[in-house]
Amino acid sequence: MRALIESIITSLVDHPEDIKITETEENAKMVYHLSVHPDDVGKVIGKNGRIAKAIRTVVYAAKTDSNKRVYLDIM
Repeated sequence: MRALIESIITSLVDHPEDIKITETEENAKMVYHLSVHPDDVGKVIGKNGRIAKAIRTVVYAAKTDSNKRVYLDIM
Protein backbone atom coordinates (compact mmCIF):
# COMPACT_ATOMS: atom_id res chain seq x y z
CA MET A 1 0.00 0.00 0.00
CA ARG A 2 2.85 2.34 0.87
CA ALA A 3 4.44 1.76 -2.56
CA LEU A 4 1.14 2.53 -4.28
CA ILE A 5 0.76 5.83 -2.44
CA GLU A 6 4.36 6.76 -3.13
CA SER A 7 4.10 6.00 -6.85
CA ILE A 8 0.97 8.11 -7.21
CA ILE A 9 2.34 11.07 -5.27
CA THR A 10 5.78 10.99 -6.91
CA SER A 11 4.28 11.70 -10.31
CA LEU A 12 2.38 14.73 -8.96
CA VAL A 13 5.03 16.65 -7.02
CA ASP A 14 8.11 18.70 -7.96
CA HIS A 15 10.06 17.60 -4.86
CA PRO A 16 9.73 13.78 -4.68
CA GLU A 17 12.62 13.57 -2.21
CA ASP A 18 10.46 15.31 0.43
CA ILE A 19 7.67 12.72 0.41
CA LYS A 20 7.22 11.12 3.81
CA ILE A 21 4.73 8.34 4.43
CA THR A 22 4.25 6.96 7.92
CA GLU A 23 1.82 4.27 8.83
CA THR A 24 0.19 3.57 12.15
CA GLU A 25 -1.95 0.60 13.01
CA GLU A 26 -4.77 1.09 15.48
CA ASN A 27 -7.20 -1.67 16.43
CA ALA A 28 -9.13 -2.26 13.21
CA LYS A 29 -7.64 0.46 11.00
CA MET A 30 -4.46 1.42 9.18
CA VAL A 31 -3.70 5.12 8.94
CA TYR A 32 -1.20 6.42 6.39
CA HIS A 33 0.10 9.94 7.04
CA LEU A 34 1.40 11.66 3.92
CA SER A 35 3.67 14.68 4.15
CA VAL A 36 5.05 16.57 1.14
CA HIS A 37 7.08 19.71 0.49
CA PRO A 38 5.07 22.89 1.27
CA ASP A 39 5.20 23.95 -2.40
CA ASP A 40 3.59 20.65 -3.44
CA VAL A 41 0.66 20.58 -1.02
CA GLY A 42 -1.67 22.30 -3.48
CA LYS A 43 -0.76 19.83 -6.23
CA VAL A 44 -1.57 16.86 -4.02
CA ILE A 45 -4.84 18.32 -2.74
CA GLY A 46 -5.98 19.76 -6.07
CA LYS A 47 -8.77 22.18 -6.83
CA ASN A 48 -11.58 21.68 -4.32
CA GLY A 49 -9.78 18.57 -3.04
CA ARG A 50 -10.46 16.54 -6.17
CA ILE A 51 -7.01 15.00 -6.49
CA ALA A 52 -6.87 14.10 -2.79
CA LYS A 53 -10.28 12.47 -3.06
CA ALA A 54 -9.20 10.49 -6.13
CA ILE A 55 -6.03 9.30 -4.35
CA ARG A 56 -8.07 8.22 -1.33
CA THR A 57 -10.50 6.35 -3.59
CA VAL A 58 -7.67 4.39 -5.23
CA VAL A 59 -6.07 3.59 -1.86
CA TYR A 60 -9.37 2.45 -0.35
CA ALA A 61 -10.08 0.26 -3.38
CA ALA A 62 -6.65 -1.35 -3.22
CA LYS A 63 -6.76 -2.39 0.43
CA THR A 64 -5.80 -6.01 0.90
CA ASP A 65 -7.12 -6.86 4.35
CA SER A 66 -10.91 -6.65 4.29
CA ASN A 67 -11.12 -6.57 8.09
CA LYS A 68 -9.15 -3.34 8.44
CA ARG A 69 -10.25 0.12 7.42
CA VAL A 70 -7.68 2.22 5.58
CA TYR A 71 -7.31 5.97 6.04
CA LEU A 72 -5.06 8.40 4.18
CA ASP A 73 -4.21 11.61 6.00
CA ILE A 74 -2.62 14.30 3.84
CA MET A 75 -0.59 16.92 5.68
